[in-house]
Amino acid sequence: MRQYVAKRVVHAGFIMWLVATTVFFGLRMIPGGPVRTMLGQEATPQAVAALRAELGLDRPLYVQYFDWLLDMATLNFGQSLSTGQAVSTLVGQAAPKTLSIGVLAIIVGLGVAIPTGIISATRKGEGVDYVATVAAFLGVSMPAFFVGILLALVFGVWLSILPVFGYTPPSEGIRPWLESILLPGIAVGLPYAAVVMRMMRSSLLEVLTKPYMRTARAKGVSNRVMLYKHALQNAMIPVITVAGIQLALVLVGSVTVELVFGIQGLGRLLVDSMLDRNYPVTQAVILIVAAVMVFTNLAVDLIYTVIDPRIGYGDSQ
Repeated sequence: MRQYVAKRVVHAGFIMWLVATTVFFGLRMIPGGPVRTMLGQEATPQAVAALRAELGLDRPLYVQYFDWLLDMATLNFGQSLSTGQAVSTLVGQAAPKTLSIGVLAIIVGLGVAIPTGIISATRKGEGVDYVATVAAFLGVSMPAFFVGILLALVFGVWLSILPVFGYTPPSEGIRPWLESILLPGIAVGLPYAAVVMRMMRSSLLEVLTKPYMRTARAKGVSNRVMLYKHALQNAMIPVITVAGIQLALVLVGSVTVELVFGIQGLGRLLVDSMLDRNYPVTQAVILIVAAVMVFTNLAVDLIYTVIDPRIGYGDSQ
């Protein structure tokens, strides 16, 4: 196990380096740049050259790259080109908002998907199964921002029971905080729930037809014991895989939903920094998102051994 974890950590480090390198050079291949964005297209060549020198953009590209890598190794994200603020400060202000929405979305998604998938699979062909299947199809078809707009119209405009703009920090009260993230969290969580629910249903249906399930039924094992002790344990493995991979859906959905609800989270920070050609901020946010995805996949692999002890990662692997 230790050897496997060490290999995966090294692999994760390589992926992060690859992402960092791609982002660094990819941003600089986009036409335009922060200098022209800050000074405008009418700026004189002298003004452009002076600002490039001030920002350190006149140095050779490989020098900028290696200096940036060394800064990343010490978690020094640099300063925003447009405001001069430390990137770590900007990320620290935005991350709790996105994290709040993301955690709530995962809770909503799994809280809806797992029970619904179980009910749909165990009552296949009944009315509740058809309703759940149609709901899942709609959830997959509708992007998070569209769900957010619908929720804002219903609960914010028509019913006027929840706020639809801005974010309230927990320091101002738990209830106002929950109210400010409830609609964005549901908007991101419902499409996530639809994907996981479909996998939960199909995986459980497959397990219920296995020979060992028929053997257990023939031995007189109760339906409840067969479902919760035998079927779910095996059915959850592909569900966990999909749930982990689909965290990207939560992150991407947060970007658009933050724009809908006027929340200054990581999504809004990323969009603004890309429009401003703000290299340090854009690079930092993308690397943070990539790190979440890479290490989430590692965590999913390790969770397998908890759910199914037959799965192991020996030192020989």
